[in-house]
Amino acid sequence: MTKVKVGIVQMSCVKDKTANFQKAAEKIKEAAKKGAQIVCLQELFTSLYFCDKEDYNNFQLAETIPGPSTEILQKIAMENNIVIIASLFEKRTQGIYHNTTVVIDADGTYLGMYRKMHIPDDPAFYEKFYFTPGDLGYKVFETKFSKIGVLICWDQWYPEAARITSLMGAEILFYPTAIGWSTNQDLPTNTEQYNAWQTIQRSHAVANGVHVVSVNRVGIEQNGAMKFWGGSFISNPFGTILYQASHDNEEVIVQEVDTSKTDSYRTHWPFLRDRRIDSYQPITKRFIDEN
Repeated sequence: MTKVKVGIVQMSCVKDKTANFQKAAEKIKEAAKKGAQIVCLQELFTSLYFCDKEDYNNFQLAETIPGPSTEILQKIAMENNIVIIASLFEKRTQGIYHNTTVVIDADGTYLGMYRKMHIPDDPAFYEKFYFTPGDLGYKVFETKFSKIGVLICWDQWYPEAARITSLMGAEILFYPTAIGWSTNQDLPTNTEQYNAWQTIQRSHAVANGVHVVSVNRVGIEQNGAMKFWGGSFISNPFGTILYQASHDNEEVIVQEVDTSKTDSYRTHWPFLRDRRIDSYQPITKRFIDEN
């Protein structure tokens, strides 16, 4: 299949994990009724974004994968004939936790997981306290409707991640995300940050000739200190925005994408053809000293 209907679930969250999961489940079903074939949820959709502080109690939010959540999602996927991309807080074993996204095929088959590779540590985003960096490498998943690549939030700033996943054959890149503005910031700063966030991901679409789907949360969290900016979007392989969600509202949207356009864009703008792979060894260094 080259024409694929992609569903985005952009939603706000509350403290109650069960309520968040139930809301997400209903919105997945809503997307399916609208014709979605692949549905992507935002990063860590079962909870508030808990990485705003270093709190050992938050490890209780983690779960095994596969586990109860994946079992429910498998049933939903099978009953609605949809692929589900779901971001979960994984407890791998005692003392080892990951920020992980699972992919479930339209027949309910658990296809596997991707563990977030790039882990941030910034004010209100203290993810290094919680998450061990991913050790599965970059991943693609052959689903019923498309071969997809999944990366997570902070991964979206790294062209290397998008490039490798695209070279592995991904036809669409999905980015479950949780990113927002401090409520103390001014509008110009907010605008600049959002534009940078969207631009870097659109550049991945252009450089690799693939569709990009980025799904963010909305709502005020962290006792009013953080406004998650929503703005989920879908880009075609040349960076054109096919759909952009609002910064404030929950949304369930379905957008058709045509993955056959990848060949056309890559033929007319042959970035992959002209790559000088013989010259890229320095990229594996942390920094290149001139001396």
